[in-house]
Amino acid sequence: MRVLGIETSCDETGVAVYCTDEGLLAHALHSQVELHRVYGGVVPELASRDHIRRLVPLVKEVLSRAACPRTAIDAVAFTAGPGLVGALLVGAAFGRSLAYAWGVTAIPVHHMEGHLLSPALEDDEPPFPFVALLVSGGHTMLVHVVGIGRYEVLGESVDDAAGEAFDKTAKLLGLRYPGGPEIARLSAEGNSDRFRFPRPMTDRPGLDFSFSGLKTFAMNTLRREEAAPGVDIAELHADIARAFEDAVVDTLRIKCERAVRDTGVKRLVVSGGVGANRALRARLKASMEALGGQTYFPRLELCTDNGAMIAYAGACRVAGGADDCPLSFKVSPRWDLEDLLPGAARAGI
Repeated sequence: MRVLGIETSCDETGVAVYCTDEGLLAHALHSQVELHRVYGGVVPELASRDHIRRLVPLVKEVLSRAACPRTAIDAVAFTAGPGLVGALLVGAAFGRSLAYAWGVTAIPVHHMEGHLLSPALEDDEPPFPFVALLVSGGHTMLVHVVGIGRYEVLGESVDDAAGEAFDKTAKLLGLRYPGGPEIARLSAEGNSDRFRFPRPMTDRPGLDFSFSGLKTFAMNTLRREEAAPGVDIAELHADIARAFEDAVVDTLRIKCERAVRDTGVKRLVVSGGVGANRALRARLKASMEALGGQTYFPRLELCTDNGAMIAYAGACRVAGGADDCPLSFKVSPRWDLEDLLPGAARAGI
């Protein structure tokens, strides 16, 4: 079975072809970073319009690279939520129409389920059950994954997601959007001993996250230190970036360790855009090894939003007997992960 996957939930247009027998055949991604950078964040209307421009060329490119004629496609999977409503409608309308025109099954996919399952695209795929840390610009959550569609949300952010906090702190430091890679770059030049930022909500029970106060702490530190006589601004910014990144990474580590202990499951999946952060990967890998567990990551190019994870999740859903999406489809800008129905164990079943 070959599935065409379409991702348009925010500011990346992703298209891929996944085959249950041969794996990922091809994928392509267009990032809108340059489009939105001048505004310091995603502009929803511009994102939607850019998805419209990119989808047809990307589908043609991916089918060509996969050496896959459209007649060989068995299903079209598209992101139906959560995300920006306009961006979701572009991909959903396109995907549903394409499936209708080609006479194949149309499968709406939950964006976060795609991230959850993306490490299964690697050779070393995680067996069920596992704990997943989904960490991106829009989401930070811990999920106990028993099987396809069998998800228990253990904790999530009560305010800013980790990626959003990175973006806001980077803006305070005069860095470019998106902030995560910029903070990581500057952090490498910083002194880890100069500042210690708080690890939010780690001094109380539970697995929820809060990063808004951490961003405020960084802002107050910046303003206080900038007023000091003779301060080296470049050095100050690097030290604040280091303290901020250390605090976020350590907070995520503490919560992941707590989730692993609470569930008794010693397999940790880390995905989402912030999952590409090298310091986070190293810290979580070492932490799980100390606990006698194992950590699974998608390759860096599949950490960000992408069509490959949507194609794979769609294949899992088809294998589990998912019905064809009606022509009167809808998208869900807010969509509870726990509302999903169970499905097949793996796309190859």
